[in-house]
Amino acid sequence: MAVTVSSVAEVCARARDASRALAATDTATKNGALRAIARALRSREAEILAANELDLQDGCEADIGAALLDRLRLDGERVEAIAAAVEAVAALGDAVGEVIEGYRLPNGLDVRKVRVPLGVVAVVYEARPNVTIDAAALCLKSGNAIVLRGSSSATQSNAVLASIASEAAVGAGLPEGCIGLIGSPTHPGGHEELAELATQEGVVDLLIPRGGEGLKAALKNVATVPVIYAASGNCHIYVDASADLDQALAIVLNAKTQRPGVCNAVETVLVHADVATDFLLSAIPALRAEGVELRADMRAGALSGEHPELNAAGEEDWDAEYLALTLAIGVVDSVEQAIEHIARYGSGHSEAILTKDTASARAFQLGVDAACVYVNASTRFTDGGEFGMGAEIGNSTQKLHARGPIGLRELCTFKYLIEGSGHVRA
Repeated sequence: MAVTVSSVAEVCARARDASRALAATDTATKNGALRAIARALRSREAEILAANELDLQDGCEADIGAALLDRLRLDGERVEAIAAAVEAVAALGDAVGEVIEGYRLPNGLDVRKVRVPLGVVAVVYEARPNVTIDAAALCLKSGNAIVLRGSSSATQSNAVLASIASEAAVGAGLPEGCIGLIGSPTHPGGHEELAELATQEGVVDLLIPRGGEGLKAALKNVATVPVIYAASGNCHIYVDASADLDQALAIVLNAKTQRPGVCNAVETVLVHADVATDFLLSAIPALRAEGVELRADMRAGALSGEHPELNAAGEEDWDAEYLALTLAIGVVDSVEQAIEHIARYGSGHSEAILTKDTASARAFQLGVDAACVYVNASTRFTDGGEFGMGAEIGNSTQKLHARGPIGLRELCTFKYLIEGSGHVRA
């Protein structure tokens, strides 16, 4: 069964029809559909990997870079992780119907504030085919239909994954059109389709773009539907004067090198002047051994000893989301200076302080305006799966409706249910 049709409007209209049935679908049916999707992913792994190999070949020919290729690549372990994430979503409690609060008014009316699905959620994403399944699983569990629009670099992978998920979901009792995909291997689509999707007023209830600042800017210029931006991550780690430096080095290495091409990887490390020499003398060779290119301010360069491989950091480096094995390093004189730097250059995603000082930790927590603020932990934990949400559609850097990992509850709105016994207003 195909999941694509020729018109963006038709895909969205089918999703709108499906969303009405999904909103009333019981938890057992939704969970059964998710488990069916997980089984189908495992049984059709060879088909998925064959499609992904075609995308990887095209990516290599187009020279899209190591970071994007890493995001794009699937193997048996990653397919299993995707299937396991779907099962984890199925195992979660159902947010739909959850009573947020309830009370009786003095006049006897009973009022309940209850979570309900948004309706139709559109997700635009770049390179990572696992998002196809993560997003679909979360939307179906939260009672929403989903319209997917991946990047041209993952066209083959997304088409196969969406088809497998749609077939399994409909076969398990969910409505036709509950998973829609815009673009296909024969017709990848372009900016016109993106603009059309972003202007489906009255049909698409929420658009979530996962990508860089270019995608964000493109949608800001045209979108007329509500948008939550799962945007860039210019993440920082501040090594305070009281930090355990061995622990700090392990955290910085993890946050930079474990998977550099993701939005929760650290891009800038700020070090307190009192420990800069000791920390940098061990951190620089350790990072270089992992292949990290370092860009340092004048103070970091002067304090780090004989390291001619250090490049001078320019203004553009503090703004950069490298998504690669590149790291900016700066020296500051206080936690307040670190907070000021982050306020100027940070993207509101994930920020961390490494310290033994409770006052510094508290100042950082209160002073840093970001979705996720860490004390003595890697920024790499900003993830719906790591936060116990099963999976995520993205990480919102906004403040309204959703902030941080977008999971089941963030894909719901609410309504008030009021029950009376013949009440009329005087």
